[in-house]
Formats: sequence, C-alpha cells, structure tokens
Amino acid sequence: MTKESSTMNDLQQAINSDEIPLTDELVVSYLQDNPEFFNRNNSLMTGLRLNDEQRGTVSLVERQQQQLRQKVHGLEDEITQLMSVANHNEQLFVLYSDLYLRLLDCKSAEELLDCLHQTTTELLSLSAFKLWLSPSDKVDFTHPSLSTNDCTGVMQNRLTNDDYYFGRLQESEQNLIFSQPCSGSVVLIKLSHDEQVIGFLAINSEDAQHFDPRMDTLLLSQFKRLVAKLLHQHLAI
Repeated sequence: MTKESSTMNDLQQAINSDEIPLTDELVVSYLQDNPEFFNRNNSLMTGLRLNDEQRGTVSLVERQQQQLRQKVHGLEDEITQLMSVANHNEQLFVLYSDLYLRLLDCKSAEELLDCLHQTTTELLSLSAFKLWLSPSDKVDFTHPSLSTNDCTGVMQNRLTNDDYYFGRLQESEQNLIFSQPCSGSVVLIKLSHDEQVIGFLAINSEDAQHFDPRMDTLLLSQFKRLVAKLLHQHLAI
C-alpha cells in the first residue's frame, strides 16, 4: 500500500468514525503528505471560495496572491527601516569624526566643554549637557557646563559597576547634576584615565525614550576614552 493510499484510508476512517473526528490537523497532514492534491483537483484552486473581510469572498489563488503581496510589503518596510537606520548611523559617524578633530584642537578645558556643549545641544538637539568632576580632582576653572554640586552619591548609585547609565533619574539626582528638574531621559558616561575615575558626563533628552538601556555603546566607548584623556591633559589630573 502506498503512502497516499494509507493516508486516504486514515482520512476515510476518520470521516466514518465517531471516535476520531475530522480535524484541521488531519486535513493539514493529508495535504502536506500529498502535495499533488491540487494538481489533481485544479478546479478547486479557483472554485473554492474563502471569506475575506475586504472583498467578501476570494479564491484560494487570490488568497495566496494577497498573502504574497503582504509579505512583499512587509519586506519593503523592513528594507526601508534598515536603510533609515543605516543613514542615521552614517550621519552619527560623520558627526563623531568631526567632533574628535575639534576636540583635539581644543587648547583648554574651557574650549573642550564649549565644544561638547555645542555638539550635544545644537548639533544633536539634546536639551542639557553637564560634566561632573570627582572632588579629588583639582578644578581651577569655571564653566556653565560644569556641575558644581556633590554628585558622589549619583556616581556610586549609577556608575559603580557600569560605564554607562541610560534611562531616568530621580528628581534629587536631576537637581544635583543639572541644578534643576529635567524631564525625559539621560545618559551618564563614566570618565576614567589610567584606571583613575575622573567623573562623568551627563546628557539629557526631553524624549523619555531617547536614552534606552538597549542602546549600542560602540561610538560612546571611543568618545569617552578621548574626552577622559583630553581632560586629564588639560587639567593635569
């Protein structure tokens, strides 16, 4: 007995038996085991009518075409999204490359902070930028972007075991870092040079979803090493 005949017998038994009802699984199994079924029953392809929410009823062929079109549209959307992400990443790469050159040209810590503030608030359209330096570091200059409050607790709570913190801060932490409440999300970037912690950078976005823990840190990793090295040089820490 062939496999098809055996399946046909099982199907017939299922139909005739009160104990083994005809189920979707049994029909699916039969069609999978007999791919030539529709070739032998070609009229069923166009004669079988399926309910469709938009067009009332459609044939099996029309339903397949509709599903293929939906799949193609889905793939086109994915490609569009990937191209958008790639374009965004390219723009970020160019921005960071230009920033690195500008930072290397800075002659003082003040110029360095001017450059960082302009990049984050103007070029990246973020809402606030601050640098906090460890109390053990000798700071003999002032700058609007320099956080002068004691943020040791923030450092211990958020950056003891991590180089970055993405997300939201408590209002008390916001006041310590930015001297005012800040809505949205922040990134804290720990700065260290030769295993010595210098402090951290804090950048705020009004968008609560902008700084997300799932963010990639490749560019930030290069950025924080360069900033820490330049601060070490300018401040003679």
